[in-house]
Amino acid sequence: MRYYLAIDIGASNGRHILGHVRDGVMYIEEINRFDNSPVVRDGQLRWDIDALLGEILRGMKKCKEIDKLPVSVGIDTWGVDFALLGSDGRLLGSVAAYRDKRTNGMDDKIYGIIPEYELYQRTGIQKLIFNTIYQLMAVKTYTPGVLNEAEHLLLLPCYLHYLLCGVMKNEYTHATTSQLVNIDTGDWDHELISRCGYPAGIFDPIVPPGTKLGILTDRIKAEIGYDCAVVLPATHDTASAVMAVPVTAGDALYISSGTWSLMGVECEWPDCSAESMRGNFTNEGGYGGRYRYLKNIMGLWMIQCVSRELGGAHTYAELCDMAARESIPSIVDCNDQRFFAPDSMIDEIKKTCAETEQRLPQGAGEMAAVVYNSLVDYYHATIGDLERLTGKTYEQIHIIGGGAKAEYLNRLIAARTGRAVHAGPVEAAAIGNIMAQMITAGEFSGLAEARECVGRSFDIKIFNP
Repeated sequence: MRYYLAIDIGASNGRHILGHVRDGVMYIEEINRFDNSPVVRDGQLRWDIDALLGEILRGMKKCKEIDKLPVSVGIDTWGVDFALLGSDGRLLGSVAAYRDKRTNGMDDKIYGIIPEYELYQRTGIQKLIFNTIYQLMAVKTYTPGVLNEAEHLLLLPCYLHYLLCGVMKNEYTHATTSQLVNIDTGDWDHELISRCGYPAGIFDPIVPPGTKLGILTDRIKAEIGYDCAVVLPATHDTASAVMAVPVTAGDALYISSGTWSLMGVECEWPDCSAESMRGNFTNEGGYGGRYRYLKNIMGLWMIQCVSRELGGAHTYAELCDMAARESIPSIVDCNDQRFFAPDSMIDEIKKTCAETEQRLPQGAGEMAAVVYNSLVDYYHATIGDLERLTGKTYEQIHIIGGGAKAEYLNRLIAARTGRAVHAGPVEAAAIGNIMAQMITAGEFSGLAEARECVGRSFDIKIFNP
C-alpha cells in the first residue's frame, strides 16, 4: 500500500492525515492532532516554530509506530506569514503571527508608494492589513536591521518544508497571498518589490504545487526513523481545500469554512477591475494555474473567541443547538475590522449592537445566534456580489472544511440563500494536500480524475432550502 502524509496546520490546531487509494476509493486516517496557537513574546504575537516543528516530527514518527510509512509528505498552512533567514539558513528574529498589531498603519505607507488600485491591478489581491506586503513594511519600519541582514524569505509552509529537506523554494498558491506576485506572470513582481524598498535578492524562487523538493535531511531521517520524498502540495490551505471540492469548482460556489470563511468560485481568468476591488474580492492562485476568486470573511473566528471567553463551557455543537432555540434579530457586520483581534469578542459584539440600536445579546445562546446569523447574512450578500461580477448564477454552495460539521449553520445558509448546501468533505485541506502528492506520484492523471475520486470516497450531506 502506498501512503501519502498530509500535515495540515491551521491557526488553532494541526493534524497529520495519511491517505491511500484502493479500488478507486480514497481512504484517509488521522494519526495525530495537536494545538497550534500564537504566543506573545517581547510584546509581539508570534508562532512558536520550535514547538511546531516538534509536533510535525512527532506525528511523522507515528507513521513508523503504526508501520505505515508514507512515500511522500507535504505541509499546508494559512497564508501570508513568512520567515526571514540569514546567509547560513538560520531564522532571523521570529515568525510573526498575522494578527499581530504591528501592521497597523502600514497600508498608508504602501499607498504612499503605489496607489491602491494600481496595486490591485498588478497583483489581483484584496487588501488585508496582514498581507505579506504590509508585514514587510512593518519589519522595514520597526526592525530594519533584520531585513538588511536577510538573505532569504520563505513563506511559512515553505520554511517548514525547508526544515525537513533543506531546499528553499516558495510555492505558487501561497506566494500569491503575499500581494507581491504579479497577476500576469505568476512570479514575484520585482518592480513592486523595488518600489517598496524591499531587498530583491531575498525572494526565493516560486514553483508550482506538486513540485518534488527532494528527500528528508539526514538529521530528520535519523530522528523519525525513515526517509520519504518531500512534495509541495498547494501549500495555502484554502487552495488545497478547493482542490477537494468534488465537482468542477467553477460550476459551484464554495465556502472553505474554518477560522476564516473563504467564499468564492474557481476561475480560469482573474478579475482585477475597479468594481472587483471595491468589493474586496481577491484572485488567489489555485492548483494548475487556476484562480480562486473569493472573499475572506471573518468566519468561525468569532464563535471560537466567544467559546474561549465562556471558558469552553459549551462545545461548538452545543452552541449551535442553543443558537437554534433563540430568535434575537440583531445582526453585526462580521467583516468589520473591530472583530479581527478584539480584547473581548463578546464585549465588541455588544458594543456594536448598542451603537446600531439593536437588542444586546444576553447569554451564550443569544450571542451564538447573533454570530451565526451575521455570518449567514454576509454570505448571502457576497453571493449577490459574486453572481454580478462573474455573470453567472450558482444553484449550489459547497461547504468544505470544519464548518461542514456545523449543521445548524448549514441549514441557515440554505434557508437564507435559497440554495442547496452540499457539506463536505470535512478534512478538505488535508485531502487536497494528499491529492497533489498523489497526482505527482501518478496515482491520478490530473485534478479532474482526483476530484471524481473524492466525490465517490466521502459522504456529502445535502441541506435543501
